[in-house]
Amino acid sequence: MARETIVVVEDDDDIRELVRINLEREGFRALGFSRGEEALRQVQQSRPACVILDLMLPGMDGLEVCRRIRGAGETAALPVIMLTAKGEESDIVTGLELGADDYIVKPFSPRVLVARLKAVLRRPRRGQVVTESETISVHGLSINPGRHEVLAAGRPLTLTASEFRALYHLAARPGWVFTRAQIIEAVHGANYPVTDRSVDVLMVELRRKLGAAGRHIETVRGVGYRFREEAA
Repeated sequence: MARETIVVVEDDDDIRELVRINLEREGFRALGFSRGEEALRQVQQSRPACVILDLMLPGMDGLEVCRRIRGAGETAALPVIMLTAKGEESDIVTGLELGADDYIVKPFSPRVLVARLKAVLRRPRRGQVVTESETISVHGLSINPGRHEVLAAGRPLTLTASEFRALYHLAARPGWVFTRAQIIEAVHGANYPVTDRSVDVLMVELRRKLGAAGRHIETVRGVGYRFREEAA
């Protein structure tokens, strides 16, 4: 089986080599670059499985690299993990809103990085929609969008349309962090006039109705929410 290619964009030689070695040990093919322009050319040529991207790069910074990846039709669905020393909430929110699939702050554990990379690669690609006939089964929940039905340990739950859409959106991509704006759009569509506070209230009520399963909806402080990923 061909190894999946991961492009690593990091201007610190030691960190880039550390990431490369750990990815190679896990069976990936890792290509390292110190500049965003070089990495973008490689992304266009090789169509890698994922890009691990530092933000603070010489020349073109990581945010612009991510913006260009998302703006090109042929790479728009490419997973991007940001790996950076910029750990302020505003930086994380900016990265996620630009389309990053995950955001890891330095200093970091190589084992955690590899685990989160594998989690990102297991997720549906951007634009890949789960069909309405497909039931999601995760953490003891069974979510059937065609029947608008949620079972918790076999027991049916009564959810509003908004609660159901929010749960389905999160559970379809376990481990994936969504901002409040993204959840609003998934539930109500683009440009719907709902406040962030309304999303928080929705999540409180959804957790209550889910009972014990509600603990799997995690708050990511300053960013939004995610549905906890099941253990391997």
